[in-house]
Amino acid sequence: MNVPEHYETDILFFFDGKPDRLAIYQALFQRLSAAFPEASVKVQKSQISFYGRGLFAMASLPRRKKDPGIVVSFGLGRRASSPRITAAAEPYPGRWTHHIAVMEETELDDELLSWLKEAWEFCQTKGRKRR
Repeated sequence: MNVPEHYETDILFFFDGKPDRLAIYQALFQRLSAAFPEASVKVQKSQISFYGRGLFAMASLPRRKKDPGIVVSFGLGRRASSPRITAAAEPYPGRWTHHIAVMEETELDDELLSWLKEAWEFCQTKGRKRR
C-alpha cells in the first residue's frame, strides 16, 4: 500500500490515547494492504481514506466518543443489506455509502472483506478519479 511520508506519525496522532482502536485499525490496514497492494491511504482530520482510482473505503472514530471501536465505511453501486450495516446512504444515484461499527479485530472477517473488494472494484470502474 502506498503511504504518505508522515503516515506513522499521522496515525499515532489520529488514535492518540485510543490504543484499542489503533489495534483494530492496524489489523484493518494489514488486511487492506494484502488485498490491495496498489491502493493508497491518506490520513485526514476526521477519517482515514483508502483510494484506488477513487475513494473506496474509510476508517473513522464513532461520532460518540464513548462508543468503542472504529467505523469502517465503503462505497458500492448498490445498497447492501445486513444487520451489521449501521447506516447506508445514496449520496449520488447508484452510489451507496455503507457504515459498519467494528468493535474488535475478529469483525474484520470475510463478509466485510468481500464488501471492501466489491467497493474496490466499483471505484476502479465507476468511481471518480482521485484528486
